[in-house]
Amino acid sequence: MPKIFEYLGILIFFYSNEHEPIHVHAKKGEFESKAEFYIVEGVIKEIKIKNIKGREPLKGKELRDFEEFLEMYADKIVEKWIDYFVYHKNVDFERITKRIK
Repeated sequence: MPKIFEYLGILIFFYSNEHEPIHVHAKKGEFESKAEFYIVEGVIKEIKIKNIKGREPLKGKELRDFEEFLEMYADKIVEKWIDYFVYHKNVDFERITKRIK
């Protein structure tokens, strides 16, 4: 389970056996959601946050923080996904402790 970011206590990661569409999981405490990236001709056109079966989704402030993070770091997340799953590279973990907006 490669951990790629931590933003204000929200852990952002991939599971090692992921599948397309490109997506990332976000977890804080017992709450977990995922964000799927829809890419057309190399450009992120849409990001959908989805619930995960059997898990309580992120809510309130944590959900808004995750959405804010995705706005700023979407390209970097996709880059790390491709590096890890396509090129089989290790990806660096980054901790962000200050609000980005």
